[in-house]
Order: sequence, then C-alpha cells, then structure tokens
Amino acid sequence: MALIVQKYGGTSMGSPERIKNVARRVAKWKAQGHDVVVVVSAMSGETNRLIALAKELQEYPDPRELDVVISTGEQVTIGLLAMALKEIGVNAKSYCGWQVRVVTDSAHTKARIQSIDEAAMRADLNAGRVVVVAGFQGLDEDGNITTLGRGGSDTSAVAMAAALKADECQIYTDVDGVYTTDPRVVPEARRLKTITFEEMIEMASLGSKILQIRSVEFAGKYKVRLRVLSSFEDEGEGTLITFEEDENMEKAVVAGIAFDRNEARINVKGVPDKPGIAYQILGPIADANIEVDMIIQNVGENGTTDFSFTVPRGEYQQALAILRDVQTHIGAGKIDSDDKVAKVSIVGVGMRSHCGVASTMFRTLAEEGINIQMISTSEIKVSVLIDEKYLELAVRVLHKVFGLDQPA
Repeated sequence: MALIVQKYGGTSMGSPERIKNVARRVAKWKAQGHDVVVVVSAMSGETNRLIALAKELQEYPDPRELDVVISTGEQVTIGLLAMALKEIGVNAKSYCGWQVRVVTDSAHTKARIQSIDEAAMRADLNAGRVVVVAGFQGLDEDGNITTLGRGGSDTSAVAMAAALKADECQIYTDVDGVYTTDPRVVPEARRLKTITFEEMIEMASLGSKILQIRSVEFAGKYKVRLRVLSSFEDEGEGTLITFEEDENMEKAVVAGIAFDRNEARINVKGVPDKPGIAYQILGPIADANIEVDMIIQNVGENGTTDFSFTVPRGEYQQALAILRDVQTHIGAGKIDSDDKVAKVSIVGVGMRSHCGVASTMFRTLAEEGINIQMISTSEIKVSVLIDEKYLELAVRVLHKVFGLDQPA
C-alpha cells in the first residue's frame, strides 16, 4: 500500500462527466489499497472568467481582493469531486487550501508556500477517506487568502506530497507524459520514459508547458517522486522524473527541444561603456517586476557599447517605457526592439560529456537560412533567439538532426 498524491488540472475537471471520470480513476487507486490525496484545479477557463469579471469592476484589480475572487474556482471543483466520489461509494472529504493550512508568504497572486499542516489530512487518511484539496491557494500569516500564480496547482500537489512524505506525486494532464518536443509541431516527437529533474527544470523554464517550473524545483528540493500521466487514458506509465542519470543518459546527448514564443528583444545602442551600466539599465526593469531572460553586452568600442536583452512579450511595452526614461539618464543612443522573436532550446544532461553539440545546432540552423540573434548557454542547454516565423522549422530540423525521432 502506498500514499499517492494525484493532481488533476482544469481540462480534467472541465465538466461533470470529466469529474466523474476522475472519481472513477481515484476509486480504482483506492480499491487497490492505496491512500489517496487529490489536488485539483478550477474548471478549464474558470480562472480567466473570474479575472475578467474583476477587471470589469477595477482596471487593475487589487491583488488581495483578486485572490479572494479567483480562489473560488477550486472551491467549486473540490466539492464536486467529493460528491462524485461519494456517489460511487468512496468516502471523501474536501478542503480549501486555508482549511488544510497551506501557509504562504503575502505576495498576492504569486505567493510561495512556506508550510503545510498535514494533521487533518493524516487523520482523514487513517479513517479511510480520500482527501480532496484545492490547489493554487493558501493563506498568509495574517489570515489573508493567497494564490500561487499560474500553474500553482502543480506546486500545491508537490508540496502536499512533500509534507505527507508520499510515495509518488502523479500529475495528470491532457498529454500522456513529457515528449521530446511538442507533438503539434513535430508529429514524430516521442514520449520519454524518464527525464532528470535538471532536464525537466530547464524544459519548464524554456517554454515547455507540461509542468510549472516551481513545482519541479520543489520536487527536486524535497526529493518527491514525480510522474506525468494522461487523465484521459487508463493505461500507460507516463514519464517519471528521476533524480539519477541512468547509464543510457550518456547515449542521449539531447533529451528534448523546448521553445517559447513569449519573447521580445530590446537593444539599447550607444551605451557608455563603464562599470555599473548593466545595473542602471536592468535595475529599473527588475524594480517593475519584469523578468529578464537572455542578456548580451558587446565589447566596447570608442567608449560605448550595445546592450541587448529579452523580456516576456506581455511586458515588452512596459519595459520600453521604462527604458526611455533610463535612456536620457545614462546618455544612451537609440533603442530598437522586436516582439516577433522566439527562443528555441536544446536540453540534455548528456551535453556535459559531449562536445560539438552547440556547433551542430548552429550549423543546422545556418543550413536552413535561419539567423541567430542571441545565444544563451548552461551546462545542459543551449538557447538561441530567432525570428518567430522560423520557429517551427527550427524545431523540426533540430529534432531530426539530434535523432530525437528515433526509438530510444
């Protein structure tokens, strides 16, 4: 008998019929003798509906009050799933995040979990109940309802698994595992049986939407065994995210290809080439909570240099407005920018022990006439910024050249 934490997303909880399917799946695990805790998201589209409702009343909704509003989506689904379980003879009890006492910091709409009081859940599990918990939410030390940000239910599930020392945390989604790349772009993409935490963190941070990056980091930190499965297929092992690199890892130089269309490039020209200039440019951007991704500062010439970086496309105009103020202050030249760019990345722990991976990537793109605007690397990944119109072509040719379409 094992203690399993299962997480079902908005698509899985999207209708009464789908909720019944989830209940039947949970009942099957319970019937096998396992203890089960289920973490659920709001119904698909519900959080967006609630945000739109809030914006009809306040252009920039107050973060505390917005959390009060958007946390209600999960309150609906936990109750419905508990009812569905009881209807088929499974004793279940639902909890909001604040009832379980998921304690977070006070950063409304993007709070971070600090602790979980698992006593009530343990008591229910010992009494033979299935515990159904609202993902995405908690409360701060002052008793205010908080939410964890987009994809926060993944993090809730992993945190529950860590607190309960669960044997496995299963993330059910609308795909049956982690693929070498998005099958909608490359039909030949393969499902991976295993992937390391390092690779999964890179894939999540580079645009793969399977898991939220914070949940993967949390699982890695607390050694939570994590598996991605399909909520629409009864069979299949999904993808296990592992701590260890198995002996085959060295053979697979590249595990997957991630891409992200949510990029915009900004280039500040004629920047004075002196100490502290990077901070003077990026400090105000950071103060506005705008995340900077790729950064390049060219070698200075005649006392000036060019400084380029990327930001999320949705924050591009805000970043430009900030830089126009900075431009005058630091005496920079003109600012040019482009929001029709995309990032393509190759990821693999095998890159540590193989040379020539980056050059293969660059040569392959050059042969297709794809210009590289920026490059960023780490020990296990290489990312390039390219014109968005070449994104799918780039992903397809890289997937092929690194043999990812071949059976493992």
